[in-house]
Amino acid sequence: MHLLTAKRALRLVGFIRSYSSRSSIESLQAAFRDPSSPFHIPPGTQGPASPDPLFEANPILDSVPELAPREEATQKLLALGYDPSSLWEQSIVWGHHDAFQHVNNAQYVRFFESGRMEWIMSIGNDLGGPTKVQAMLKAQGISFILKSISVNFRRPVTYPDTLLIAHKPHLLDSETLATSKPKRGPPLSHTQFNLHGIAYSYSQRAIVADSDAVIVWYDYDKLKRCDPGEVARNVIWNRMKHASIDGKQVS
Repeated sequence: MHLLTAKRALRLVGFIRSYSSRSSIESLQAAFRDPSSPFHIPPGTQGPASPDPLFEANPILDSVPELAPREEATQKLLALGYDPSSLWEQSIVWGHHDAFQHVNNAQYVRFFESGRMEWIMSIGNDLGGPTKVQAMLKAQGISFILKSISVNFRRPVTYPDTLLIAHKPHLLDSETLATSKPKRGPPLSHTQFNLHGIAYSYSQRAIVADSDAVIVWYDYDKLKRCDPGEVARNVIWNRMKHASIDGKQVS
């Protein structure tokens, strides 16, 4: 008697569950058909893919176009204080490689040289326009001469690639000024300065090398270093005002 009652009880529970499930489905289907229901789905349409409200992205605010390599590199180097008049694009060719399958280290001295000459021409334009530029390039009168250069190699570069070279002038460090006083002639602060260079890879989107050079004002007619005068020194000084080394203003 008890066993029969138990079996009937189990069948009754199963029937209730089945009825409840069918009832829930039927109620939901009825809600879909009822125009006054918030669950109403008009005929011929589909319901949402998710029960959560969908977020519609604003294409103007949420999509940020990717910068072109040169534009991105320019923004980064100018933010570091490099002179916009010094920007020089250096294409990497297969012949720049060595046996180690990357650009040979000696090539960077030439890359920085090309960028440095771009910067020197901008100085010539400030001092006297195209005529002065040509005189400086041909070593006529007062121009520049390279005293020394050092290069730090940060990342190997491979073909194909393009480097953006930039420069910025900065003052000689106090130790150099204190230990390298000339025996005669004008002080070093009037005749030379440092020029920091950097090379940024478009492919790697990173700085791959940097350099520091000592630049001397030089009188090619007299074949000796010289003080170019206050006007010329101020041209360099004005460039220094906007330059920085490691994020710190040098002026």
